[in-house]
Amino acid sequence: MTEELNQRLLAEVSRLADALERLAGPPPAANDWSSADCFVWVPANLRLQPVPRPNRVALSLIRGVDHVRDILHENTLRFAEGYPANNVLLWGARGMGKSSLLKAVHEDVRASTDTPLKLVEVHREDIASLPLLLDILKASDQRVIVFCDDLSFDHDDTAYKSLKAALDGGIEGRPDNVLFYATSNRRHLLPRHMMENEQSTAINPSEAVEEKVSLSDRFGLWLGFHKCSQDDYLAMIDGYADYFRLPLEREVLHHEALEWAATRGGRSGRVAWQYIQDLAGRLRLPLERR
Repeated sequence: MTEELNQRLLAEVSRLADALERLAGPPPAANDWSSADCFVWVPANLRLQPVPRPNRVALSLIRGVDHVRDILHENTLRFAEGYPANNVLLWGARGMGKSSLLKAVHEDVRASTDTPLKLVEVHREDIASLPLLLDILKASDQRVIVFCDDLSFDHDDTAYKSLKAALDGGIEGRPDNVLFYATSNRRHLLPRHMMENEQSTAINPSEAVEEKVSLSDRFGLWLGFHKCSQDDYLAMIDGYADYFRLPLEREVLHHEALEWAATRGGRSGRVAWQYIQDLAGRLRLPLERR
């Protein structure tokens, strides 16, 4: 009888232990920095998911943003070499290559320095988990750029407070081996009408607006991207056509590219790339990156 009772108690304890293990969730994954140069943050299991083949273009193919390109490249190079550098907000017109430039600069700097610079992308909906990510990164000997694409915040969205704390670092300070880069269509990461609403309904209008826009102040560098001229647009087209060796007369190429832009309602790097994809498809040629 005693033996049977012991067996039942052991079975019950095992059942409870299994239940607690399921509630605790999966154990944190072991992050292998040597597996890739780019990663995506997965907060559910505290994992940095390797990206073996990042979606990016060569730095030489990004045209019309020479000034901001040089500033971003210099800032990134200083950080990779272990010198002080600023968090960066790339803001402005859509389709002008903000995220493409960021990824291309990372690859160019990584390839030209001895330091294995890593790029970690954080999805907009995972901003609140940044403190967990920083705990992992600060324990590493890697130099890491944390990147959030198309960053913006809506009304009553409190996730921006997590980002503010991460940018300033709180009482511990931001880890020396971590830098934040973000892209956005909005300079202050909030739509103008929301800022105006905050100002009109708040008891102290200036304080309400300051609380919202102070997030962008945490970025030491603001790099603006504006709509490109026709010459810049055609330079993008020429660069792609030469790089991928597309056999089309320059005059015909320009005529088609301008007509393509007119049907899209504007010129941008994204529109240029979409035309090149269409052209390569019509010519039955692959777009192989070298």
